[in-house]
Amino acid sequence: MEQFRGTTIIAIKRNGKTVIAGDGQVTLGEHVILKGTAHKVRRLYNGKVIVGFAGGTADAYAMFEEFEKMLNKYSGSLMRSAVEYAKTLRSTGGHNSSGACMIVADKDTLLMLTSVGDVVEPDEGVCATGSGGFYALSAAKALIRNTDLDAKTIAIKSMEIASDICVYTNKNFIIEEI
Repeated sequence: MEQFRGTTIIAIKRNGKTVIAGDGQVTLGEHVILKGTAHKVRRLYNGKVIVGFAGGTADAYAMFEEFEKMLNKYSGSLMRSAVEYAKTLRSTGGHNSSGACMIVADKDTLLMLTSVGDVVEPDEGVCATGSGGFYALSAAKALIRNTDLDAKTIAIKSMEIASDICVYTNKNFIIEEI
């Protein structure tokens, strides 16, 4: 059976703002673009947390739902929710897709969560995931180190560069800022 794959998610934290941006392409196997307008970046916990997801669709919904339960259980504490979520994943063996990943942020914290229970706080206030993630990450780091651009502009420019290179990334960006 063909698998849904490919996306690009980038997160930038700079000057008191955090932005998560993602593209809208859903690819089936190697040759078919199934959808171009998917929403892989969303708000959770009454809009106080933003989340971007890369990986299989079934894992995305499961991870979103389970992580939101943790946010509700721990009164929106992002770090505590992430650690408890990771503990749960490790005790249950995680989700089927070992490549699934969420980037989560609130006004203070930016984290990357994997489907196998890893929690990573990125260096330099930037992280990315998905098939175009390394392209977007490289672009973002160059822009952070060499410009005074704001977080949203860096996210958009990084996504544009990734979409020019990665065939699994389109230019239909969903952007959330907190």
